[in-house]
Amino acid sequence: MASVRNLKKDINYVIGDIIEAVYLYEMTSTGQPTEATNGIIDEALTAFDGLIKKVNANNVENKKAHFRQINKDLEVTANQLVDKINAL
Repeated sequence: MASVRNLKKDINYVIGDIIEAVYLYEMTSTGQPTEATNGIIDEALTAFDGLIKKVNANNVENKKAHFRQINKDLEVTANQLVDKINAL
């Protein structure tokens, strides 16, 4: 992990791209938000908040392992959200 700042940027970009994909789906299919798309966006925002909160945690013993786990959590969360978008 290069830095905490890069991890925060990665989280921001990945979650932002997922939200953008939901908006593109809305524009190309119905043109309006649906309950399913709103649910995915809410889940993405909740995941973003949770990951940033973990990054900002100060009471961590092994920072390197902590940040690796956050990176893994980001990957798992992103894959789950992308799967939900693909299922729409």
